[in-house]
Amino acid sequence: MKAFLIDRYGKQTGRIGEVPAPAVGAHDVLIEVQASSVNVLDSKIRKGEFKLILPYSFPLVLGNDLAGVVVEVGSQVKRFKPGDEVYARPPEARIGTFAELIAVHENAIALKPGNVNMAQAASLPLVALTAWQVLVETARLKKDQKVLIHAGSGGVGSIAIQLAKHLGAYVAATTSTANVEWVTALGADLVIDYTKQDFASVLHGYDVVLNSLGADVLETSLKVLKPGGQLISISGPPTAAFAQEQGLSWPLQQVMRLLSLGIRRKARKQDVSYAFVFMRANGIQLQQITALVEAGIIKPVIDRAFSFASTAEALKYVEQGRAKGKVVIRIK
Repeated sequence: MKAFLIDRYGKQTGRIGEVPAPAVGAHDVLIEVQASSVNVLDSKIRKGEFKLILPYSFPLVLGNDLAGVVVEVGSQVKRFKPGDEVYARPPEARIGTFAELIAVHENAIALKPGNVNMAQAASLPLVALTAWQVLVETARLKKDQKVLIHAGSGGVGSIAIQLAKHLGAYVAATTSTANVEWVTALGADLVIDYTKQDFASVLHGYDVVLNSLGADVLETSLKVLKPGGQLISISGPPTAAFAQEQGLSWPLQQVMRLLSLGIRRKARKQDVSYAFVFMRANGIQLQQITALVEAGIIKPVIDRAFSFASTAEALKYVEQGRAKGKVVIRIK
């Protein structure tokens, strides 16, 4: 089968080549991939930024989102059958959605929302699960709480705004001048143009901050939180708790502890907490997201679509950091 893959970590973008079709385990679902989408995570994996915690082998097929049609199920699979239209973010150890076929454990899969097409569905799993695991699972965001979402026009930000509003929160978001009206239309109550305003001088007394940006923004975000608030980052630094959840070795746990020591100390001084969230596959949560999509509460946000042959161009476009919402790849 055809797949977009890399032969080593580094600056090379990748290539389309032939790889063997995946084996189907007892709890696996073999899916003909109709569409995928590009995430910043794909670029970070390609560059080797996660090689200590995600030891992939080569050639490595990239891709962390999919929508497609079930063609075969393993002997123990009960919830899916051939012909089902599904979507998923595969478990991190078995990525590879930039391909014609992929085998995914049934626990990571959900039926595709019936009111969106394949490309729209493929844009959702990773970013929607990230938003869910930050706002619902970690922050336990409640009605009338105040949340700041950085990079409101990005893939995670555009979905997180919609989810936070559904949860009844007051939502502030940061973005550039060109996207202020667009982010407001997504539902944000207050939009900060970071090219003209210092968000830390405007915002105060917030319960939660969702950070997806660099260390400088992460540290400055402490200033907007009230005592007892939560600073949650999806861009790092990782913590020892995360390393333990990943089953990493004791030395790596200590490395993660040191990497996050500075921000954790600063958070404690201001009586707020710091957490790092590394999104994980979860079919049950994805089913709940499906219900929100079908109810019109969460709407996919797509910037551009590329052909499978143009996957390298899609990766380069996402790396520029200017996409509004998601960039999708039509595999079939």
